[in-house]
Amino acid sequence: MSNRKWSFGLIALVLIFGYVLIRFFDSTTKVDDLVQRMEHDKTSASPAKHIVLIAQELDNPFWREMEQGADQAADKLGMKIDYMGPIRIDPSEQMRLLEKSIAAKPDAILVQGIGNPEYDQLIGKAVDQGIPVLTVDADEPGSRRLAYVGTDNRKAGEQLGELVVKNEARNGQIGVIIGSEADNQRLRLEGFRSVISAAPGFQIIDVRSSNISRIGAAEQAEAMLKQHPDISTIVGFSALDAAGIVEGVTAAGQEDVSVYGFDDLEVTRKGISEGDIKASVVQQPGEIGAKAVYLLDQWFKGEKLSTPYFIPTNIMDGEHMQAGGSNR
Repeated sequence: MSNRKWSFGLIALVLIFGYVLIRFFDSTTKVDDLVQRMEHDKTSASPAKHIVLIAQELDNPFWREMEQGADQAADKLGMKIDYMGPIRIDPSEQMRLLEKSIAAKPDAILVQGIGNPEYDQLIGKAVDQGIPVLTVDADEPGSRRLAYVGTDNRKAGEQLGELVVKNEARNGQIGVIIGSEADNQRLRLEGFRSVISAAPGFQIIDVRSSNISRIGAAEQAEAMLKQHPDISTIVGFSALDAAGIVEGVTAAGQEDVSVYGFDDLEVTRKGISEGDIKASVVQQPGEIGAKAVYLLDQWFKGEKLSTPYFIPTNIMDGEHMQAGGSNR
């Protein structure tokens, strides 16, 4: 009897052990299967899109804000932004960086147009290698770029001209500081001229370049006023110009010169709040960077793009500062 009980006990133990062993192997098989599926999903998932953004000038506040907007959009879309640019404005360095970027084979490139036939060829080279190129801030319309994203620069120039004509009731002679010879600056000057030339009593006396430099703007404004002391208004077309113009006006000993600028740097806001700068046409570089990245996402998904994509500008003056913003 005791042997029979022992036999039944042994059989039960073997059955239990067998059941446990089967469950163990079944569980192990399922885990292995799950790991294999996860590894397959990981290797088969599309890698993050790699986008290069080439600035006109690496640490220029306008371009840093555009980088920030592009980064934020890229994070939401699972993309990666590599930001680069010349230490100081240098079109030839922009071209070299574009050539190096093409060799690195990113998924897309964002660049500023510089109006150069060789640059057009480089953009074409990128396109031939399957790398879409979008222009930002300034267009390169003769190239094979996919689209332009940025300010309607001619319209922005008109906007500044209308502001000057409206505010400067005494009329007068005007000096202009452009940032550079880039296409965006040329278009702003064209738009500004079109308004001023049609306004009785207003005349553009002198046009000079700051080379995208606050010091350059100060030096050119001072020299301009010494040569043309009757100038009553000076406008600047790049972000650092207005602050530099104020310094140049002070150095020239001219306290009754009205100053207008572009963009809303902290120094420009301070100048407006203190009455040294009358107003500024405000671009939205962060929106430009973000919009360019979202457009690339659409293109990667097979959607067609049209061009141009204009990001609106607004006016920042004393009234809007008191209202707590820049009319954005």
